[in-house]
Formats: sequence, C-alpha cells, structure tokens
Amino acid sequence: MTEHDAGAKMRTWPHLTGVERGALRELLIHGPLPRAELARRLQVSRASMTRATRLLVEHSLIAEDEITLRGAMGRPSEMLVVSDDAHHLLGIKLTGDAVFAVVTTLGARLVASIEEPLVSNSVEDTVDQIVRIHARFSETFDDIHAAGVCLAGDLATVDGQQIVVASFFLRWRDVPLAALLSERLGIPVTADNDVRALTAAEHWFGAGAGCDSLALVTVGAGIGFGLVVDGRVVTGHNGRAGQLDHLLVDTTGPTCGLGHHGCASAYLPSACIVQAIAAAGEGGTDLDYDGAVARARAGDPIALRAFGDAARALGIIIGTVLNGLDPEKIVLTGDGLALMELQGETVMQTIEATRVPSALPAPLDVQPFEFTEWARAGAVLAIRSLLRF
Repeated sequence: MTEHDAGAKMRTWPHLTGVERGALRELLIHGPLPRAELARRLQVSRASMTRATRLLVEHSLIAEDEITLRGAMGRPSEMLVVSDDAHHLLGIKLTGDAVFAVVTTLGARLVASIEEPLVSNSVEDTVDQIVRIHARFSETFDDIHAAGVCLAGDLATVDGQQIVVASFFLRWRDVPLAALLSERLGIPVTADNDVRALTAAEHWFGAGAGCDSLALVTVGAGIGFGLVVDGRVVTGHNGRAGQLDHLLVDTTGPTCGLGHHGCASAYLPSACIVQAIAAAGEGGTDLDYDGAVARARAGDPIALRAFGDAARALGIIIGTVLNGLDPEKIVLTGDGLALMELQGETVMQTIEATRVPSALPAPLDVQPFEFTEWARAGAVLAIRSLLRF
C-alpha cells in the first residue's frame, strides 16, 4: 500500500461488518486484547476474527501492539489496540446561550476545543455556527468522520429521524437537528439528550467503563438522570426515561414549576436554592448561585438550610435509584457539585435512610464537572453511531 493509499484510508470511514464493529467496540471499551480473546468475546471463529482485524488494521482503526506472554505455558500473544492518533470526531454541547465544541480521537481523547456564545438561539443561526466551527476544525483535522450534538431537552426518533421534540433552554420544538447538520456538513450527525450522551460517555470511557449497569445523576441548573442496563443506555418509549426530578420529597414543601408540592425539583436545582435563601429575606434579588455557595461556606444558617434541603432531595433520588435499579455504580456530576462540599454528609445520611439496608457502601462516584466533557460526550455519540450501537 502506498503512502497516498494509506492516507486516503485514514480519511475514509470503511463499511464495517458486525464482527468488525464488535471487535472495535471491545477494544475501545476494554483496552488492548489479543485476537483469541476478541473471538471468544464475540463468539466467532479465530479465522473470522483474523479477517475482521486485518481490515481494521488496513484502515488504521487498530494496530498490532507488543507481544505479551499469556497463560500458564507462557505462550506469546500479540495484542491489538485502538489507533488513537488516526480518525477524529466532532462533539458539540449546546446550552441556552453557548456552544462548546471539541474534536476527539477514536478513543475519545480530547485534541481540540473551543467555546463560543451562541449567535442566537434560532435553529438557522445555530446550524450555521456549527458549520463554521466544523470548517475551522477541518483545517487541522481532515478526517472528521462524524459529529454528535447534545443538548438539554426531549429528543426522540420519529419515523426514523432524530428530532429535538422540545428544548426549554433553546425554545425549540420538533427540530430535525441531526438531519439539518448532516446535510450541511456532509458527514453523519447524531443528536441526543445531553444527560444520555454523558451517560454513554461515562459508560464507555469514564467512571462506568466496564459496568453492565450504571446510573448517572447530574445536579445544577436542572436534575438529570441517565441509566445503562445490560450494557445499553435506556431511552424509553418517548425518549424521556430517567425523569426523576419530580420525585416526592415533602408533600408540604414548596411548589415546583409544574405545580407539584415538595418534589425534588423544588429543592435541588441551583435556582431553587437561591430562591429559598432570598425568600427567607437573605440576599435580595441580586443573589446568584455563587453568592449562595459563598454564604454557605461562611456558615450562614439560612444558606446552609437551603443546601441541606437540596441535599436531602438528592439523597432521596440516589437512594430510590439504588432500591429500584441496583446499578453497579452511580456517577454524580454537574455544575451544582458544591452541594457535596457543603452538605455531603446529609446526602449520604439520606441515601442510607432511603435505600434498603445493606452492608455494602453506596456505589457513588462523584466526578468533577466541565462543559467540555459534555461536548466530548457528543463525540462519543458519533463514535457509537458509527459502530451502530
């Protein structure tokens, strides 16, 4: 194969059979493996696996690594690894006023990122802005094979097409965002709810890697929940699985935006914490979440009470998830993680008071939050889409 042919294959995503996609997926999730182990995991013959991995190597999707000794007899085994320096994906995270964009390798390693304010929240302007971002990245990376976009809202597949059914922050309804972008960019584009995308990213490349069951909870501007069962991200019939933000906490509590009395979404979102402090006559109309955190850190009793109420709401959510789903791990993240610093003990006490008694500790993994990680989750959507997973 000439150098030109090799370069062309790196810039072209090949048609992969089920065995080839399965082998690549196993290497992405579990790291270096020998051909024999791949064949065992996918339940195919060694000859079939040899043919499959040959094509993956030819297209620079995987590479042959060092030979290691395996087994009691010390038999040498050549390891296969994902080629992390070839092939790239575009990931986008949209908020109500900003776009976060990244380029990752096939192994979801971040290699470039930018952040911009949205020109506007109109669909046309947003698509145009993403097209410009893709063009800018393509000057450096000419092998971006696919893109993934994630945003807060209800997204579902309708008549075979991915649709943004509703997005509160962007004020969108029934927008075929993936199709609009795919037509403009000339590459496959997939779109999904941001929490589901982050759940998928944590399942393959983060704290939940290797878990067959996983729950992810996000706290901040809202409450998000994602779930993996039997290795698959759960979406639900209408794309709304995991809406635990209205779980009942106290029937005599304040009302949420939907009129429920005392549900989790009346206590836990950042704006509700601020509102609770302001309603007690502390802070006035100029108080924001950072100011609320500062007051609690300084020992202000009103602020600590508001964060304590939020902590109990979070503990009830996590305890209920443990009771109902029994996941291997629960990942907690989001821009409201100051709650764990201020009232982490209350969260853990409420979890233990809510869940079925167990000698095992709650499998809670608190992960730091960055918006670029959500954009990286968009790139993981693209990877999973290419592998038809």
